[in-house]
Amino acid sequence: MKFQTIQTKSAMLVLAMAMAAGCSHEQSEKFAEADEAVHSEVTFGGEAESADDYAPAPEAAPAEEATAAEPMPQAPRQQQAKRATRMRRVKKAEAKPTMGAVAQDSLRGGLDVQGHATPRREQQANTEDYANYGVNQMTQTAEDALSTFAIDVDTGAYTIARRKLNYGQMPPSSAVRVEEFVNYFRYSYPDPDSGAFGVFMEAAPSPFVAEDEAERRKILRVGVQGKRVTRSTRKPVHLTFLVDVSGSMSSPDKLGLAQKSLEILTNNLQEGDTVALATYAGRVAKILDPTGIENKGRILTAIKSLRSGGSTAMNSGLELAYKLALQNHERDHVNRVIVLSDGDANVGPASHQQILKRIKHFVDEGVTLSTIGFGMGNYKDTMMEQLANNGNGNYYYIDAEKEAWKVFGEQLDGTLQVIAKDVKIQVEFDEEAVESYRLIGYENRDIADKDFRNDKVDAGEIGAGHTVTALYELVLTDKGAKESNKLGTVRIRAKKPDGAKASEQAFLLTRGDLKSSIREASKDFQFATAVAGFAEILRESPYAKNLSYDLIEEIAQGATVAGQQDRQEFLQLVKKAKKLSNG
Repeated sequence: MKFQTIQTKSAMLVLAMAMAAGCSHEQSEKFAEADEAVHSEVTFGGEAESADDYAPAPEAAPAEEATAAEPMPQAPRQQQAKRATRMRRVKKAEAKPTMGAVAQDSLRGGLDVQGHATPRREQQANTEDYANYGVNQMTQTAEDALSTFAIDVDTGAYTIARRKLNYGQMPPSSAVRVEEFVNYFRYSYPDPDSGAFGVFMEAAPSPFVAEDEAERRKILRVGVQGKRVTRSTRKPVHLTFLVDVSGSMSSPDKLGLAQKSLEILTNNLQEGDTVALATYAGRVAKILDPTGIENKGRILTAIKSLRSGGSTAMNSGLELAYKLALQNHERDHVNRVIVLSDGDANVGPASHQQILKRIKHFVDEGVTLSTIGFGMGNYKDTMMEQLANNGNGNYYYIDAEKEAWKVFGEQLDGTLQVIAKDVKIQVEFDEEAVESYRLIGYENRDIADKDFRNDKVDAGEIGAGHTVTALYELVLTDKGAKESNKLGTVRIRAKKPDGAKASEQAFLLTRGDLKSSIREASKDFQFATAVAGFAEILRESPYAKNLSYDLIEEIAQGATVAGQQDRQEFLQLVKKAKKLSNG
């Protein structure tokens, strides 16, 4: 009873102080609620970092102690009933972590001339964690004509595979998510005429089957183009950087690269933006209160001051980060926590699933969460990807300074500003024209068909200027191959960033979208098809039996022109994978 009384008085005092400082009543209540959560941290244990552990240079704000907080409110789990036919569609391999015996690319040392971290000479135990979501199976249209999924703009799986291949290793098959390979690359979709995004469709004979089968077997590409915003029209952003400074982050390809990434991001912010900074290891520390970008030097000094050491209490760090984010929350602005980590949370009573469940509450409060992954050997891909999914943010993996420039420089507006949320796609195939189909990838983004119009079911987000691509493999009926004009209908449903009710658009897939050969299809179509085929081989898909690295290289080469560096790099990765597979 005495402890509760102290808490109540503390919360009232914080509320009064906030209102006296000129905060709105709503903002004051949120700050008091967050402060009460942090003052209740006895529930979770842990100790505050001492100021000496993470004291920034003089220009930065003094490090402030904070300890672990009580559990965030847990949102009830969404119960999504799956149709029986949906269960047949996805071949669910057990989602067990994939761990190797040895990580030959546990890295420590310097950076090479391309900005890639140089590998350690000694071998380290591999505790990497990847989830196997299975492979979508061919579905008979007569049994289930609907395919429903949430969009995904994450790219982490591709950069993880790139790093593995660059260091002479094949990526684990369960680390490969086809959609993240395909969506790593930019495609030239038309800008939307109106609204948040436009939809583009194109189909052509599959290059992965014999010529006599190609008349009926097609590849369909559904592309979504988000509207672009200029730097001058972008909404102000209020960012809270939460940096893992545990001992596992001590190498230059981890904390060093994380600091460089934050410097790039900070240098690309503009007037009206703010930054706060917190760290976590065995304990947590506030390094920088919310600070306007006009004090950029102070922010950069705080970033440079970070040092690593200790174990990893991610849960407590999230509590502090959300407190800072709510303290600086602005309605109609972008309010986001950005977690930079190897995902290896090894201290604290909260399990990964408990951490994930507690994020949704803060999404409802208007604070989203993105994750940026670093390092190898102990990397927890599953944790980092699911944190971003639950936090309505993006998931990136940074393997080199070049990638940091891409994410936080070239694509910053899309990385930060969401233009539509809970975006779902549903394709309804015409039974008379399409005999069977399968969605290539998006296995962990599957949504029950009946929940397409259920606005309470969470889905994906799309940022300004982002493109999203989904590929289907289709088998047409005889009528569909020769006569039918209509092949199906593509519906897309989404909410405004601050909206609760979704709007819906529908687009017809017709024979006019079908090219007679893959050579007649656009270069973007050809390249996306090659990337998907490459991912199918790497993840050992049962549908990859007719694929070869030589064929992938041939298709991708024909779709690549001088100056397309990302595509040229892809071709080199295909060659490296071919060499490794041949021993």
